[in-house]
Amino acid sequence: MDGKLIDRIRGARRVAALTGAGISTASGIPDYRGPEGVWTRTPSAVNAFTLENFMADAEVRREFWRTYAGHAAWRAEPNAAHRALAELDRTGVAVRVLTQNVDGLHQRAGLAARKVLELHGTMHTTRCTACAAGFPTAEILAAGDDDPTCSRCGGILQLDVVLFGQMLDGAVLGQARTIAAASGLFLAIGSSLQVEPAASLCTIAVGARATLVVVNRDPTPYDDDADFVLRDDIEAVVPELCAAVNR
Repeated sequence: MDGKLIDRIRGARRVAALTGAGISTASGIPDYRGPEGVWTRTPSAVNAFTLENFMADAEVRREFWRTYAGHAAWRAEPNAAHRALAELDRTGVAVRVLTQNVDGLHQRAGLAARKVLELHGTMHTTRCTACAAGFPTAEILAAGDDDPTCSRCGGILQLDVVLFGQMLDGAVLGQARTIAAASGLFLAIGSSLQVEPAASLCTIAVGARATLVVVNRDPTPYDDDADFVLRDDIEAVVPELCAAVNR
C-alpha cells in the first residue's frame, strides 16, 4: 500500500465508511451495475425497483418478490472487508458505516446496529404501504404468496427498502450528513457513487477536510475529489486500510 496513503490515514480517530454493493460481492451477493450485475444481465429488472411500477402492477410486484425470495443475501456471510471495519471499531476507533446495502452484513460482522445507518433500508423487514404495519420478511416469504398483502388491512406490502421514486428517510440522511462532516477519514467502498443523495456524502466529507479514499473497481464521479483512489480487490484492501489506521 502506498506510503503516502498510510501516513495520511494513520491515527484517524473518526472513520466513516460509505459502502455499496461492491463490498458484498465477495460474500456471493451480485452487484447491480457491474459486468455480472443484476441490472446488467436483466435490464428489465430495474422496473421492479421503481415505486410507481411496483404500486401499479401486480406482475411487477411478483417479479420483485421472486427476486428477493431467492436472494443470495439470505445465505451470505460477512467477508473480510465487513469484518475489518467491525474490528477497527473494536480497537477504539469511532467507526460509523453509512451503507447503501440492504443485506445486514455489517451488523452480522459485529458492528452495533446503532453504528450502521442503512441509507436505502433493509430487506429483513417488510412494511405495509397503507397502514405502515411492520413484519419480519422471513415470515412474509414463508407464507408463500407471490404478491403478499397486509394481514391487518389488506394493503400492498413492500420490503423496507428505498425504491426509485421514494425519498430516503430524512432523519437517517441527516444523521449520515452529520457523520460525514465529523469524519477525519471517509472511505467510499464498493459504490458506483452514481446514486444521490448518498453519493454526495463524499462532498460533505471533503468540505469538512476529511481524507477521502475511494475503493472501487470502476471509475466513479467522485474520483477527482478523492485524495486516494484504489482499484484493488475490496476484500483484500479494506483490511489493509483498517490496519494502517492503527499503525
